[in-house]
Amino acid sequence: MCCFSGKTEVHGTRIFARMSGANAQLLAYQMEFSAKEPTAMILPLPVELPAGESSVRWISLKEYGAFFTDLSAGFPEPEPPAQFGRSKSAVAAAPAAIAVHEVGDFVASFVPSMADFSRLDTRFVLPKEVWNQVPEYKDYGFAVFQLKNLSGSPHPIAFEFRTRLQGSIFFPTVHIHDGTVHKDAHFDHVLYLQEPRFDTQVSGYKGPSETDPSTGHVRSRDKTASFANVAASAGLLDGAALLHKKTLTGTLPNKDTLVGLQARSKSGCGRCDVSGEPESGALPGLLALLGLSWIIRRRNERGRS
Repeated sequence: MCCFSGKTEVHGTRIFARMSGANAQLLAYQMEFSAKEPTAMILPLPVELPAGESSVRWISLKEYGAFFTDLSAGFPEPEPPAQFGRSKSAVAAAPAAIAVHEVGDFVASFVPSMADFSRLDTRFVLPKEVWNQVPEYKDYGFAVFQLKNLSGSPHPIAFEFRTRLQGSIFFPTVHIHDGTVHKDAHFDHVLYLQEPRFDTQVSGYKGPSETDPSTGHVRSRDKTASFANVAASAGLLDGAALLHKKTLTGTLPNKDTLVGLQARSKSGCGRCDVSGEPESGALPGLLALLGLSWIIRRRNERGRS
C-alpha cells in the first residue's frame, strides 16, 4: 500500500507480516520513493475497536536496513541438477495533538480514526474527499510516517498493531499517490509472511518462483534463522519458521491484500478465490458413482428373486 499526503512516485515496495498473537499483527514496510514536496505515508489499518493511540507499538529497524535484502536471500536459485548438489470523543476545548514518535529516520504517529486527523499537521493529511472514495476505511486507524527526505530508499518501517481480523493477515496494498483512488493501479510489490500453518502444508523448495499449491506462496529454502539476522529484527522474525513470498506486479485491482490462514486446497491469497468450496466438477462424478451403486444393488436383488 502507498497512500501519500502529496504526489509521490513509488516503486520496489516490500512488505513483511506475521501474527504475533491472537489479536496482534507485526508489519514491516519498505519502498523507494520520490516527491517534490515534504510528504507523509499513511497506512490504513483494520485496528481492533475501540482504537486509541496505544493500538500501535512502534519498532525501529534503523540498525537493520538490510532487513528485506536478507529476506530475499531466503529464495536462492536451485543448484543445477548436473552438479548433484542438495536443494537449497469531541469536547469544547481544542483537542490534544497526536503524539509524535521518533522511529529511526521517521517521525511516526498513529491516528485512531478519521476524525482524529484534525489533530495532525495539515501538511500530512489527505482531504476527506479522498477517504470518501474508500468507505471501507471509515472505522480504520492510520499509521502516519513523515518522510524526512524527498527521495530515496529509507530503512524499513515497522510496528505491531492490535487487529480486528480473525484468521487473516493484512497487507496494506491500496495505492493513493496523487489524491485520487483509481480502480486499478500499477503494482511492484513483494509480500513476505511467516505462518506456522503454512510451514506444515508446503512441500520441498523448488526455486524462487515456484509457488506451492497448498499456500499460493513460494516457500523459502531453509528456516529464517539461516539467512536473516533474527536478533536485529526486534522481534519481527521467528528464526525457527520458514518464510513465504508472493509477488504482485503489473496492473491489478487497487485493493488491500488479505491472506487467509486456514488450511485449504487452493491459493492462500486474498486476491484469489479462497472460498474453500468444493469444485463443481466433483459433483457429477459423485452422482455417477451413486447411480452405478443403485444399478448393481437392483441387479443383485433381481438375481435373488
